[in-house]
Amino acid sequence: MVEKASHYFARGNTAHGAHILYKSAFQGLDRILVLMGPRGTGKSTIIRKLADSLLDSGQQVQCFHSPLRPDELDGIIATELKVGIVDGQACDWNIEGGAGAVIEIDFGVALDSRNFSTNAIDIIEELKEKLSAAYSKAYESFATALRIHDEWEKFYIESMEFDKADEVTQELIEELYAGHEIGTPTIGRHLFFGAATPKGAFDFIQSLTAPLNRRIFIKGRPGSGKSTLLKKLAATAEKNGIEVQLFHCGFDPNSLDMLIFPKLSTAIFDSTAPHEYFPDRDGDEILDMYERTMIPGTDETYAAEIAEIKERYSAKMKEATSHLAAAESIDSQIKLFYTAATNFSIIEKLRLQLQSELMNHSL
Repeated sequence: MVEKASHYFARGNTAHGAHILYKSAFQGLDRILVLMGPRGTGKSTIIRKLADSLLDSGQQVQCFHSPLRPDELDGIIATELKVGIVDGQACDWNIEGGAGAVIEIDFGVALDSRNFSTNAIDIIEELKEKLSAAYSKAYESFATALRIHDEWEKFYIESMEFDKADEVTQELIEELYAGHEIGTPTIGRHLFFGAATPKGAFDFIQSLTAPLNRRIFIKGRPGSGKSTLLKKLAATAEKNGIEVQLFHCGFDPNSLDMLIFPKLSTAIFDSTAPHEYFPDRDGDEILDMYERTMIPGTDETYAAEIAEIKERYSAKMKEATSHLAAAESIDSQIKLFYTAATNFSIIEKLRLQLQSELMNHSL
């Protein structure tokens, strides 16, 4: 049975703050339905119900998960219908339709202001300030962790044999792309396969790569050229008209962690912690950048220095995760106020309206 649902993130809590990729993820759609309104008004629940309904009818659905609560959905795309549905708070309204339109649907109409006391409003504002502070602390900790990671990379960058890294890149370009170039440049689609969450790193690598015939697991160390390799492969693919999905690192979105070439049925990805996997089926192979590009003995030469850096890095990542956990707790408290003030019979009418929009678009 072919899996009809695919799973991604298009928003991340990163070392560069909140990073949003919805504009690229939703590119080329005929219509985008943006659900407006505060947290707690049932938007994620409605998105999940619409996804289930589409899947039950045999449609392909792309599911975009919340980095704060990965079991919840921030958005979906009905692939065959070319329609996207997204929580306006999640995408930060930073999306555009293709040839079609962006339609806003206000979930705020279901709120009954009579259920908000003056005291409740004051508490909500206080909680929102605490939420903003928790996110800021998480981003500061991630940023510090990234600077520590740069220290870690430096040992390997200085030991890199760059001509060998170029050889690896050229070998892959020739092997992967020969006979598939169409000459007309294309624009890749930018996504996240994982995210930093309140429970630590979370990813969908296995489900995203499961349907593909070939998977290349890149092994190596920080600074051993993994992301640079992927960037060069992506740029060459785009230049030669080869469809490519570019998956950014959920910690440092300036880096790439995976490429998927749908028409080549191939994925190549950074298979190191915190998303470390190993070949377990036909079509899987390892590309070890440490072996191919590093001066032998680099690990041993700098073992003591690297151990100290790893310890500091791990501590900062744990600190950042604890701040995200605090943010999730505060966010949950805010949601309770809005949920208590929401008329869910109105929300159900909005669901039926959205369902109708989808059905009409499929005719």
